[in-house]
Amino acid sequence: MRHSRRWRPHAGALLGYAAIAIVFTWPLAANLGTHLTGSPAGDTGVYVWNQWVFQHELLEHRSLPYFTDAIFSLGRRANLSLHNYTAFQNLVALPFVGWLGVVPTFNLVYLLMTVLTAYATFLLAWHAAGRVGEAWLAGLLFAWSPVLVTRGGGHFSLVAAAPLAVFLLLLVRTAERERMRDAVALGAAVWWAASTDVYYAVYCVLIAALFMLARIVTVQHRPHDSGARMVRWTLDVLLCCVGGLALSMAVTGGWQFTFLGRVASMRSLYTPMLAFTALAIARVAWSYRTAIVPFDRRDAWRVVRVSTVAAVCAAVLLSPVLYAVGVRVADGSWESQPVFWRSSPSGVDLLAFVLPNPNHPLAPEAIRAWLAPRPDAYFENVASLTFVALGTIVIAWRAGWRIPPLWGSLALVSAALALGPFVHVAGVNTQIPGPWALLRYVPLIGLARTPGRFSVVVMLAMAVLFACALRWLSRRVPGRRRVLLAAVGTLLVVELLPAPRPLYSAAIPRIYRHVQAAPEEVRVLELPFGVRDGTSSAGNFSARSQFFQTAHGKRLIGGYLSRVSRRRVSEIRSDSMLDALIWLSEGRPLDASRDASLVDMGPAFVQRAVVGFVVVDRERCPAALREFAIRAFRLQLIETDGAFELYRPVLGS
Repeated sequence: MRHSRRWRPHAGALLGYAAIAIVFTWPLAANLGTHLTGSPAGDTGVYVWNQWVFQHELLEHRSLPYFTDAIFSLGRRANLSLHNYTAFQNLVALPFVGWLGVVPTFNLVYLLMTVLTAYATFLLAWHAAGRVGEAWLAGLLFAWSPVLVTRGGGHFSLVAAAPLAVFLLLLVRTAERERMRDAVALGAAVWWAASTDVYYAVYCVLIAALFMLARIVTVQHRPHDSGARMVRWTLDVLLCCVGGLALSMAVTGGWQFTFLGRVASMRSLYTPMLAFTALAIARVAWSYRTAIVPFDRRDAWRVVRVSTVAAVCAAVLLSPVLYAVGVRVADGSWESQPVFWRSSPSGVDLLAFVLPNPNHPLAPEAIRAWLAPRPDAYFENVASLTFVALGTIVIAWRAGWRIPPLWGSLALVSAALALGPFVHVAGVNTQIPGPWALLRYVPLIGLARTPGRFSVVVMLAMAVLFACALRWLSRRVPGRRRVLLAAVGTLLVVELLPAPRPLYSAAIPRIYRHVQAAPEEVRVLELPFGVRDGTSSAGNFSARSQFFQTAHGKRLIGGYLSRVSRRRVSEIRSDSMLDALIWLSEGRPLDASRDASLVDMGPAFVQRAVVGFVVVDRERCPAALREFAIRAFRLQLIETDGAFELYRPVLGS
């Protein structure tokens, strides 16, 4: 009986979250095999392909699933170690893909990841707040927050945020108990995070570093001596001067003047705001002093031992992907993309944190319209913290509750990082540099190249703060705790509600049944053709082609991965025919002599590449590319389905 009572809160939490998952994704549950919550032509198509190609390589080819020739099949096997591969989700899907099919399995894994994220947050909040009801609402808040629901339309790896919550819980417990089994579990959590999304592994490392820093460094007010007052006064004067200069430039638009016969101008706020920020940091830092917490050799050894055990455990579990990374380094295809000071990816707008839930049925369309045009579009810019959570925290704080330093600091630091290298407010670049302006250059941390995704960590910290604040309020009115939780929970459900969710057809054009029935060795050439990754494109390849591959199973000549090396692109473009297809896919014409030469080479290319079929997407394919392919490859139309045309090369003509 005691054992039953012990597990009852966990079972109740999971059942409740499962019900919420169905309601908040409705009508997905009624369309598991026919629709998706994101478009197959976008990132969703690649995430579905991840689960298919993982089992294709592991079970059918009996090979390490971090290498495949399913795409870029005319060259060396594609290395998936830097691709957003979602290996954990792929492992979960592995037993079901062959049984249920690709699309139903993908949808079920997606729903499972949302429930698992909610449950992991529930465990973390339960540890922090100490009560089940408040913790359950925290799991609801995080798993179905606008931040994660929005990512469920494209960035499915970010939806599976459970390892972040589990890592934080294990980090706190390891610090409290310093047991080796907690350290092993901590290393396993890092593997889980890395196998879900590499960003989450980076966040775990950064959180652990900040956690350790907070434990060994203390911050105290500096004594008010005359020397300190003089420095503070000087910094205050400089701040006023630079701030006044920046304000006058913002009002007047700057100035242009002649000095010693040369024309000089002051138009940009970049330099004044950089100086203002540096002075502001110096002013705040001068008011405090830091000190190292005393510790002996035994304390240091315990930290080193726990850290080493966690790191070794994570490295062992990550050995398959580390091997693939080693292969990439050995063959020279490891490349670090340059990070530019003023033109690298921006973060979320500060205003986005306090916007209403843009996914709500009653949300004004103007909110979505304002978020969508910003860099990286809608998926990267939603960061709403929800009014119910913010209101609960503010009410408790005004009534005397003190924000726990760990969760308050995590929320503030993560929010500062999410703002990106330069702070934007209401669409205006203030030119104020944030901490990400420097951290993006740190090895490993810089792998998280899109800073706006730190908003996931912000939301997780806010969920824990929400649970703690709600727990404090419920203690003030113990006789009305259930009423309070019911009222707050109802408001939270109403605010978070994204139903009915927009769904996208997962139908496969009927032309691909011919491709599926063909011999295994043939390849498929999809037009437009190209090579695409998360930040660049050569040609005009669509993720939809890889989604369709999950039905027909034949190798593709082009491809789309999160990261594609410049060497790969150069190798593909070194083939004159593929380079021409890329050129034409971008809407650029071929000169007459090059056209004639390539048309003559067409049959030889078809034989060399074993091109069994050419698929033309009439909606995206330039007319010149379609006409060139028909002439060069001696194509014969087999069947059409809507905008798709299926051709077969006929070399005897």
